[in-house]
Amino acid sequence: MALRARRGNQAALVSLLLAACGGGPQPADWQMNAAQAMQAYERLYFAGHTDAAEREFLEVKSQLGRTGRADLLARAELRRCAVRAAALEFDECPAFERLRSEAGKEEAAYAEYLLGKGAHKAGEEPVSRLVAAAVDLRKGSINPAQITQAVDTASAQGWRRPLLAWLGVQFKRAEAAGDSETAARVKRRMELVSGPGS
Repeated sequence: MALRARRGNQAALVSLLLAACGGGPQPADWQMNAAQAMQAYERLYFAGHTDAAEREFLEVKSQLGRTGRADLLARAELRRCAVRAAALEFDECPAFERLRSEAGKEEAAYAEYLLGKGAHKAGEEPVSRLVAAAVDLRKGSINPAQITQAVDTASAQGWRRPLLAWLGVQFKRAEAAGDSETAARVKRRMELVSGPGS
């Protein structure tokens, strides 16, 4: 069951992320390699292992570079920006911007969404939910229930980096509201997440 789910996630990532040329059901090796490296990047990044994550992303770029297709590289860079946004690490997605002219309309629209300038229907996947909350936070339109949901989503996945980021938001809001009891509780939870062995 778990293996089937993993394969399903991998196939979805290949089709969604890489949008390779149509053909038979068996993806080319570069597609599978790139998809696996992207999954490893996300897992390591969310766990807080930045250097290892960046090595995996270099592998993503290496595999996609084999195709000579800048549109696939643009899509991968956009996915990387979304992953970073889920952990509240915002930037202007400069690597995607350098490739924007090669990207499709859908990717360009999603890039605007990440910047808080456009609309996008978020999916039910944990990353999508975190990105949607992050975009609302960036726009200043997030509510406490959304913050709690983001914390719960990151916690359920065991994603240390986004969990600490969203707990930090909760902590600052509790402090600003003068709610010392909630602030203390959130701080204890943050210490647990970032404690020994993390």
